[in-house]
Amino acid sequence: MFKEIRREDRKIGPEEAIEILKKGEYGILSTVGEDGYAYGVPLNYVYVDNSIYFHCAKEGHKLDNIKNNMRVSFCVVGETKPIPEKFTTRYESVIVFGKAMEIFNEEKEKALLEIIYKYANQYVEQGKEYIKKAKDKTVIIKINIEKITGKARR
Repeated sequence: MFKEIRREDRKIGPEEAIEILKKGEYGILSTVGEDGYAYGVPLNYVYVDNSIYFHCAKEGHKLDNIKNNMRVSFCVVGETKPIPEKFTTRYESVIVFGKAMEIFNEEKEKALLEIIYKYANQYVEQGKEYIKKAKDKTVIIKINIEKITGKARR
């Protein structure tokens, strides 16, 4: 169902790929719309228990696309460094394939709190108050990871 990485010599293991996911600041969510066009959008996220969570407004392009087709991919690029004299770049990247769906109740609150821990850990108490006020105005999407691949040139 999923193609294997062409450059086996650059393949990284799942544990290292997960570490890149955990430390990444943002990723690119790719979906397909009803019209057949691909749509990639950068967003903040958190990796927890073999799933990726992100928040969004209650309506919009990505939600429409997920309702049309829950199969998505998510890409994170880790550290990069151009090497001009060799016409190449050192890099690390991860691509996740999975199914995206809206979550609710305790799982939604847990995901929102994980996002606070990742992006605003010095403001956890204020973040908890913010979650109470904003949780009904936001949607949390969970990507259940079906395949994860990682690649690096170091």
